[in-house]
Amino acid sequence: MALKQGWTGRVYEDFEVGDIYQHPLGRTILAADNVWFTLLTQNTNPIHFDSAYAAQTEYKRPLVDSTFTLALVTGQSVTDISQNAMANLGWDEVRLPNPLFEGDTVYSRSEVLEKRESKSRPNVGIVRFKTTGFTQDGTIVIEFKRTALIYKRGHVPQQHIPTPKES
Repeated sequence: MALKQGWTGRVYEDFEVGDIYQHPLGRTILAADNVWFTLLTQNTNPIHFDSAYAAQTEYKRPLVDSTFTLALVTGQSVTDISQNAMANLGWDEVRLPNPLFEGDTVYSRSEVLEKRESKSRPNVGIVRFKTTGFTQDGTIVIEFKRTALIYKRGHVPQQHIPTPKES
């Protein structure tokens, strides 16, 4: 049987301005995700982890920590846009136009806004993306622009995956 190589991600040359990537995985937010992330990051606002407190707000239920939303939607985009990134250069214009709640499912997509050669590193290019995260009914919960250094073809470090030993 032949060993087939899996998806290895896009390189700088694969991106074209205007391309849109619909990221393949959605993620339903659990109460445990929200509480764990909120407490892990020492966010003391009770609107994220105290249901009795949250019930007194206009939302009537806990809000998902916005930094979790940013991390999740960034993570959803990796397979399509930054699997072969050398580094992230920044997140800009982060907007949270609507709240996200426990039980919502988040999906995302990214558009290539611009790309250029790196002036200081010939093995990478700079690509800027706009990523949008939205719920199961299409409500946008986050938008941001992200800039990354993306390896050029032939310069991606080789990932070593060992071969299992026969038993």
